[in-house]
Amino acid sequence: MRGSVVLALVAGMLLTGTINTILNKLQDNTCVHNCQAPNPRNRRYFEQPLWQTVNMFFGEALCLLVYYVASYVEHRRAAVADARVAVVHPDDPGVAVPSDAVSETSPLIAPAFTSHTVQPMTGTRNLLLWIPTLCDMTATTLMNVGLIHISASIYQMLRGSVVLFTGILSVVFLHRRHPLYRWFALVMVFTGVAIVGLSSIVEPSPRIPGADDDSNHHLVARGDNDTSDAQRSSIIGVMLVVLAQTVTASQFVIEEKLLSQYHVPAIKAVGLEGLFGLITTGTLMPILYYAFGKNTGNFFDLPVGWNEMISHAQVLWAGIGIIFSIAFFNWFGLSVTRSISATSRSTIDTCRTIFIWIISLSLGWEHFRWLQVVGFIILIYGTFLFNDVVKPPPFAFCRTRVEDDEGEIVESP
Repeated sequence: MRGSVVLALVAGMLLTGTINTILNKLQDNTCVHNCQAPNPRNRRYFEQPLWQTVNMFFGEALCLLVYYVASYVEHRRAAVADARVAVVHPDDPGVAVPSDAVSETSPLIAPAFTSHTVQPMTGTRNLLLWIPTLCDMTATTLMNVGLIHISASIYQMLRGSVVLFTGILSVVFLHRRHPLYRWFALVMVFTGVAIVGLSSIVEPSPRIPGADDDSNHHLVARGDNDTSDAQRSSIIGVMLVVLAQTVTASQFVIEEKLLSQYHVPAIKAVGLEGLFGLITTGTLMPILYYAFGKNTGNFFDLPVGWNEMISHAQVLWAGIGIIFSIAFFNWFGLSVTRSISATSRSTIDTCRTIFIWIISLSLGWEHFRWLQVVGFIILIYGTFLFNDVVKPPPFAFCRTRVEDDEGEIVESP
C-alpha cells in the first residue's frame, strides 16, 4: 500500500479516536438542569454512562452493515467475472473463478486468520462473540462512569494499563511465555499508570467546568471539604477505569482465543459485537430502571437520560458524533493493522493521548501536571518496550531462549 494512503489511514485513526474521547467528555461537561444557578455546584450535568455505552455499540453495529454491503459488492463482482469467463470459454466452464475466492481478496471482508486449519465462524458460532461483548459492555460502562470523575487525558492514559493486564492474562489463559524484557516493560507500565493515577488524586481537575477559574472564585465554596470531595471523586474515577482495563484485557484474551479457532473478518466481528451489545444493553436497561433507577434521576433512570439527550442539542450531536467516530475509528484501526501491523496500531493509539491532552488543556477542562507528564513518559516507554518498538536495555534481556508472540526466538546477545 502506498505511503500516502497509510498516512491517511493513520491520520484518520488518530482523528476519530481523539474525537470519540473528547465528545464523551463534552457530554459529561454539558449542563442539563438548573443551568442558570449562580453557583456551578448547584447545576446538574449529563451523567448517563449507559446511554453512552449504547452509542458505542450502535457505532460498532454500523460496521456490520459495512461488512454486508462490501460482501454484496464483492459477490456481484465475482458474478460478473464468472459471466465474463463463461463467455470467453464457453466450452470450458471449469476455468471460471469461484465467487468465494474472489471475495477473499477484499481486505475489508477477508478473515482475520487465513489458516485452513481453523473453521469459519458462521451460523450459531457467531454467538460465541457474545462472550467478549459482555466484557466490552461492562468495561465501557465502567469507563464511562470513571470519565465523569476524572479528566479526559488521565482517563486515556489509565487505559494504557490494558497492556499490563493483557500480558498477565495471556500467560495464565493462553499459556504464552514472555521474555524477561517484557516483564520489565509491564513493571514500567504499572509504574507509569500508578504515577498518572496519583497525579489525578494529588492535583484533581475541577469536576465542574470553570469552577476553579479566578473569575468564578466568588461563586464556588472553597476549603478542605472541596479538596477532599475532588480527591475522593478522582480516586473513584481512577479505580473504575483501571478495573475496566482488567475486563477489557479479558475481552482481548477471549477474542484472541476465539479467532485462533475460527476465522472471521475483523470488521464482521466488530459489527457482531456491536449488535450483540445493543441487544444486551437494550434488554438490561429497562430491568435496571425498574430495579434501581425509577424516579431517581441516576445512571439507570432511562426516561431522564433519554430526555436529557434529545432536549439538549450539544448532548444529542455529541452522541451522534460518538456513534460515527467509533465506527470510523474501528474501520481505520483495522485498515492500519492490515497495512502495517497490530504493534504499529497500538503505538499510534498511544499517541492519541497527546492530542486528547492538548485539547483538554486548551478547553480548560484540566490543569497541567508535571507528575502526570512523568507518569505518561514511563507508561509510553513500557508500552513501546512491550510491543518491541524500542530496544530493551541490556539488563532486561532474558538469559534463556524464549519464543515471543510471533514464535520468534528472543535471547540475550
